[in-house]
Amino acid sequence: MTQPEAEKLKGPGKGSLLVLFLTVFVDLLGFGMVMPLLAIYADQFAMDAGGWTIGLLMASFSFMQFIFAPLWGMLSDRIGRRPVLMVGLAGSVIFYAIFAYASYADSLLWLFVSRIGAGIAGATIPTTQAYIADTTTPERRSHGMALIGMAMGFGFTFGPLLGFLALPAGEGNPGPWPGIVASALSAVALLMAVFLLPESKPPGVQETARKWLDIAGLQHALARPSMLILLAGYFICVFAFVQFETTLSLLLWKSEHGNAQTPFDFSWRKLMLTFAFVGFVLAIVQGAIIRPLTKRLSDFALLQIGIALEIVGFGVLMYSIQQASEPWMFGGLTVISSGFAFIQPSLHALVSNWTPPDRQGAVLGFAQSLNAMGRILGSAIGIPLLKQSITLPYLSAAGLMAVTGVAIAAASRLHAREAE
Repeated sequence: MTQPEAEKLKGPGKGSLLVLFLTVFVDLLGFGMVMPLLAIYADQFAMDAGGWTIGLLMASFSFMQFIFAPLWGMLSDRIGRRPVLMVGLAGSVIFYAIFAYASYADSLLWLFVSRIGAGIAGATIPTTQAYIADTTTPERRSHGMALIGMAMGFGFTFGPLLGFLALPAGEGNPGPWPGIVASALSAVALLMAVFLLPESKPPGVQETARKWLDIAGLQHALARPSMLILLAGYFICVFAFVQFETTLSLLLWKSEHGNAQTPFDFSWRKLMLTFAFVGFVLAIVQGAIIRPLTKRLSDFALLQIGIALEIVGFGVLMYSIQQASEPWMFGGLTVISSGFAFIQPSLHALVSNWTPPDRQGAVLGFAQSLNAMGRILGSAIGIPLLKQSITLPYLSAAGLMAVTGVAIAAASRLHAREAE
């Protein structure tokens, strides 16, 4: 191998990772700003009191990610990561602008169009993860994944804070400005990608990933029992966490459309600050704790720590509901967010490290589809559970997290035997 070829195989350096961090942060900043406001718009548009239309609106975004995530991933294996990321960012610019129009026109139809389009455009997360896989060694992969997780965490932190500023009176319709600002932020991220983000896909992948829908290659990558069990654990983990995530607003917000059982009664502004707090904890833990720990602990060990924290956090949250204690509730949110901060990068790193280099986009795309399906089903199951009993979603999530821990341990033992 010649020296130029060797340099290409190393991929971009730390500067490119910084650009990727900033790109993901700015894109997720817009997403994090819009998401807490969806229910406010839904209330303004006089949606059904039972929440089924809101649930369908939320599911439309995840369903599009379920369909398009593996397609974007496999396409990035064929044509490169950079063009796929830029197309996704361009789509975010367009569909956040449509979101702004929907809020201005009080149009439920255009609100659905904006969320469906944003789901398609935002399904490039596996391409981002594949970019990290291209530019890091297996030993440093979880370190790189944590960097992207930190960018997402900061985006979810400061996004709701910008949404908070869109409600000066604390109630009512915030108007089109959140969508306009989100579209502008996505445009900034797109410009950064165009001018500052180089291609990362190693040479040679073009020859091995000629088919756009390389189903045979994906099946080959998933043929090992260890990978199947790992991805099953991935799905259960997401399904469990989303039961918490999608019911948090109903837990904290008591209104005619909220949950009469809840002991809490947050305003919309306080609710958005709470979401910002969750994102802040996620970002700090991933940036200040997990990144140094990746040098000392394995991905498997970090994952099991995260699962244990999740189980404890759900227990604290249930206790806070029984005691009607806001301090205990925030303590539970802190532990739950910290646990997910451990789980997210280590689980992605395990999937990536167990995948052949020329199938990174395809397998990570498939994992992202499982993520989307977990989000769809978690939303569908979590809210009905909450209506039956206010603590039931969190009891269910704790039990499912325990199942995830057992599944991941079994997958790790199988993987070790397969490598012998």
